[in-house]
Formats: sequence, C-alpha cells, structure tokens
Amino acid sequence: MSVSVCVSSHRIVHTSHASMAEIQSLFGDRVISKGLWPPRSPDLTSPDYFLWGYLKGRVYQNKPRTIVALKANITEEIQEVTADVMARTFQNMARRVQSCLDANGGHFQHML
Repeated sequence: MSVSVCVSSHRIVHTSHASMAEIQSLFGDRVISKGLWPPRSPDLTSPDYFLWGYLKGRVYQNKPRTIVALKANITEEIQEVTADVMARTFQNMARRVQSCLDANGGHFQHML
C-alpha cells in the first residue's frame, strides 16, 4: 500500500482525523507527523542550517538587480558547490546529530 500526501485548498488532507486514524492503524507508534516532529527542523537538516545560507551569501554577493540575473547567480553558485563544502556540511550534520543524542532529543542549539 502506498500513502500519498495531498494538498487541497491550502489544507493538508493527510493530517485529517480520519486519515491519521488510518495511518496510525497501519504504522502504530512509527508515525512522524504534525505535532510529533518539528517541521523542517533547522537543528537536523543540513541544507537549512548551512547550505542555503552559504548559497544565499554567494548568490547575492554581486547584488543581482533582475530575476534573470538572480536565477543565473543561483544556477552558477549551485554548480560551484564543491565536494569539500558538501563534506563539511555532512560532518557538521554528524556533530548536530550527536548533540541531539547527547541532549536526549531536547534543545541543543546553545551547545553548538
């Protein structure tokens, strides 16, 4: 059985009571959903805590004045991300995961 996410009229349908009851019956305590896990948690997503900020700084460095220039900068800077930058991103991610474990899943941003 596949479970899909559907967005309708700006409502997230898969979190309705009926949908959640069905999902709970299928997956029990293994459900990670709204209210149970911080959405797009910057503590544990490497693009959020490093890569996007890094790229934004590079993209806006020459102050693009048009959408065309902005898109060109974005494309160029994404292509310029090196293996070293990605390696450092994932090393930092490992450190954050360890900090989360050390804090027993609690707040740990202050420890970084």
